[in-house]
Amino acid sequence: MIYTIKNDKIEVSVEDLGAQMRSIKDAEGKEYLWQGDEKYWNGSAPNLFPYIARLTEGKYTLRGKTYEMPKHGFLRNSVLKLKEKTQTKMVFSLTDSEETYKMYPYHFEIKVKYELFENEFKVSYCVSNKDKKVMCFGVGGHPGFQVPIEQDLSFEDYFIEFAQGTDIKRVGMSEDCFVTGDEEAFPLEENQRLSLRHNLFDNDAIILKDAPSRVALTSEKGGARIEMETSHLGYLGIWHKPASDAPYVCIEPWSSLPARKDVIEDLEKQDNLVSLKPDGYYTGFFKVKIVK
Repeated sequence: MIYTIKNDKIEVSVEDLGAQMRSIKDAEGKEYLWQGDEKYWNGSAPNLFPYIARLTEGKYTLRGKTYEMPKHGFLRNSVLKLKEKTQTKMVFSLTDSEETYKMYPYHFEIKVKYELFENEFKVSYCVSNKDKKVMCFGVGGHPGFQVPIEQDLSFEDYFIEFAQGTDIKRVGMSEDCFVTGDEEAFPLEENQRLSLRHNLFDNDAIILKDAPSRVALTSEKGGARIEMETSHLGYLGIWHKPASDAPYVCIEPWSSLPARKDVIEDLEKQDNLVSLKPDGYYTGFFKVKIVK
């Protein structure tokens, strides 16, 4: 089922399956979110939990036992309960079940919260450890935005603009999308820009570490821009379908990384995962502002 919140500037629709956004519209009804297309990618904005991207052989170990989990975890394929809804806010919840416990042996609750503020919305991930042991997880978003944003412009007219910040590093990835352990500087163009072109993604996603917490998708030839701010989501993925002319780009804030190449990770030893103490609470968020 799809639920909608709106104010006089923006409207956001979310499906209870995965608490995934299905639409972001402005007051004039213009759509900004990628609407899915089997030719390129049929998603729109999956939420990722309790693991980001791929596990080697689809497996990990925990306290001497081996578990299997699908790519990007199980949240995106789970129906969440709508716990709260007002005109400008909605909160979805998923708690552990017999099915999730087979893949991920923790008692937990994750809430995905959507809130509107003028021409901006905030997506928060609120994770509670209901277990008696330290809980290790990754969480993040995978929103895709239509590019071009405005008619009569092209994909190549756009760029991602980064706020001033630390020296950005690119995480080394193998051809099959596992972490290699290498990192390299990721120099930007003049004015802190990454110009979009389709062949940027011929080798799959660009994954960045130490990126500034504010970025924007924009063009000098148009008047509209999409701004994103993140908190406690320390990695940033930029992606569209490899080796294609896909008319969208995903800007993905993550708390952690995929597994290392040829390593079946021990969940308690993967150092970029969040480690949450018993009865602990974590929150991370990203905000998106539509500027015209």
